[in-house]
Amino acid sequence: MSQVFSEETHRNLLARIPQCTGRELADWLRTVDEGPALCFEERLSWLRQEHNLAYGHAKAIIHEYDLRRAARRLL
Repeated sequence: MSQVFSEETHRNLLARIPQCTGRELADWLRTVDEGPALCFEERLSWLRQEHNLAYGHAKAIIHEYDLRRAARRLL
């Protein structure tokens, strides 16, 4: 997992996802969770190709998914 944007940019991208995609972030995180088990870059490509997401939004979704997954492991 790598930091893909500044924290502020990451938060701003996440906040705009519902408006830009018509779906809530939780829906996208569920889509990633239910999608194929791929590495970061492959997931990014998958979201862009299969779901027609912009590069920045796809990268922010994957990064947020990885952050949340890592946080769950710490509990």
